[in-house]
Amino acid sequence: MGKSASAQWATQAVTRASRRQFGQRMARTAAAVAASAVLASGMWGASTAHAQTTGKTVKILVGFPPGGGTDAIARVLADKMKDELGQPVIVENKPGAGGQIAAQTLKAAAPDGTTLFLSHDHTVTILPLVTKNPGFDPATDFVPVAGFATFVNAFAVSGGTPAKSVAEYVSWVKGAGAGKGAVGIPAPASTPEFLVKLIGQKYSLDLVAAPYRGSAPMMGDMLGNQIAAGVASVPDFIENHKAGKLRVVAVLGGQRQAALPDVPTFTELGLTGLEDMPFYGLFAPAGTPKAELDRVADALAKTVAKPDVKDRLSAMGLTVGFSSGAQLGEREKAYRATWTKIIQQSGFTPQ
Repeated sequence: MGKSASAQWATQAVTRASRRQFGQRMARTAAAVAASAVLASGMWGASTAHAQTTGKTVKILVGFPPGGGTDAIARVLADKMKDELGQPVIVENKPGAGGQIAAQTLKAAAPDGTTLFLSHDHTVTILPLVTKNPGFDPATDFVPVAGFATFVNAFAVSGGTPAKSVAEYVSWVKGAGAGKGAVGIPAPASTPEFLVKLIGQKYSLDLVAAPYRGSAPMMGDMLGNQIAAGVASVPDFIENHKAGKLRVVAVLGGQRQAALPDVPTFTELGLTGLEDMPFYGLFAPAGTPKAELDRVADALAKTVAKPDVKDRLSAMGLTVGFSSGAQLGEREKAYRATWTKIIQQSGFTPQ
């Protein structure tokens, strides 16, 4: 092979190698562009979903009338969460049927993070156990967003009832009422109703649970001495107890409450098996994007961590503590197991 032919062959070889290298670089570049496009698409989709809800009003549904404990708690949270979310947050009361109407409203809401349900144990745990057709299934229709507190129920007597303890109340009912009495409860077929039955059995009293449409109207009758006693949450009773308008004489749970250090537990009084504490949490419609759930949960965590919010909620009788959606779901399952047993043992038939 001549010198010119060798040079020509070498030139062609270099050209072919360059073409291969160029093709490989182009392939790598195309792959990188495609990967970037996929990533950008995902980020754009997430940001678009967030943009679609940003600026929209977030509604926190409450299943009880204005003026009750749950309503007051929701308004404390809504006032601060608006700053964390950067959008308006309002409380929308949907009273009736122990929160059933609010739960059905949540089920029908768009799963976009703008409709939430602030509930305690009654609606999401107890109602499905005592109602044949509640119109919702928490396991499939709701998703837990986050929990923020636990609390206990309490037994209180009205200002006109001459009793300052459970023992004095029992003696009074046996004397003045011939062993019979009515006890107000915020909703029918609720944990307070079963507690009234257990208290009656414990002290050999014929107690009838008188259901109301929420704690606020029940409290009105107690303050007016229209009913001698009531069972509801500590947050429902705490302000009027502090004001001396009624008296909380016992609480449930395994230990005394920080807001009511002088009030004994029913466990101390010999009524055991009721130490598991109910909870408060936020729930969203099933199908709500995880990004929205996380965003709301983060806002709630930052809100309840604020000293002024924690102080206000604690003063209402809550034990404040943030829990993730997964943790709230596990707490609900455990609580449901406890009350499934209690309800079955009571002989109650779902209505």
